[in-house]
Amino acid sequence: MTVHPSLQPYTDAATHSIEAIAELVKPLAESEWNRRTPCPGWSVRDIVSHVIGMECEMLGDPRPIHTLPRDLYHVQSDFARYMEMQVDVRRHHTSPEITAELEYVLIRRARQIRNESRSPETKVRAPLGAEQTLEMALNLRAFDVWVHEQDLRTTLGQPGNLDSPGALITRDMLLAGLPKVVAKSAGAPANSAVVFDVHGPVEFLRTVRVDAEGRGSIDGAPSLGPLVTLSLDWETYVRLACGRVRPAAVADRIKIEGDQELATAILDNFAVTP
Repeated sequence: MTVHPSLQPYTDAATHSIEAIAELVKPLAESEWNRRTPCPGWSVRDIVSHVIGMECEMLGDPRPIHTLPRDLYHVQSDFARYMEMQVDVRRHHTSPEITAELEYVLIRRARQIRNESRSPETKVRAPLGAEQTLEMALNLRAFDVWVHEQDLRTTLGQPGNLDSPGALITRDMLLAGLPKVVAKSAGAPANSAVVFDVHGPVEFLRTVRVDAEGRGSIDGAPSLGPLVTLSLDWETYVRLACGRVRPAAVADRIKIEGDQELATAILDNFAVTP
């Protein structure tokens, strides 16, 4: 049996990003594993530990029994505590131990994917005891590992893969959050439109329209009279949408046309990841 055709893009993209992560960290000196990344509160070591931990959960491994320290300032929610468990339990591991575990989990996941016969609608474990479809789980993994690959590339000064398969999945995941950002978080008025013009390795033009009831929707057709047009490069878009940078820090990379107040509200609420 092989993985369902609709799942193949997600498994391929996730594998591509995790293999890239393994190549990035293999030559690092021990001190480089402690470098701070754009992901709040996490070092290089922590990101790799997170990737390993989440892959282990996809394999069905039991979660570690571990008590988190009380002084982790970046852990502010139950979801963050859930994610931190797999990270903190590995904080005393050496870099050779972590790279070896990463390589081993890659082998195990490749074997699991090769033998995957479940349908996309199969319910699987999700964080905090919830359930999600297998398709959503694999979609989220492809998104998550690509974003963390970019965290590592930024930290290590090794840009790349901004247009890889994981980048396209990330684009679609982030775009899905735009209507809420514009209509609800930023409070765009009824019967208005906001245009996002993104250039670079991944290019797209999208319009978020707010209807008479204040509900947002998104499409690829341009608007003739948008209240705001935001033009920015793909890397900046990702960093903002994933909460890796504040708008003020990248203001020189964003072109704003139209209502400045609404544009500021959109950018201040742009992060769509937990």
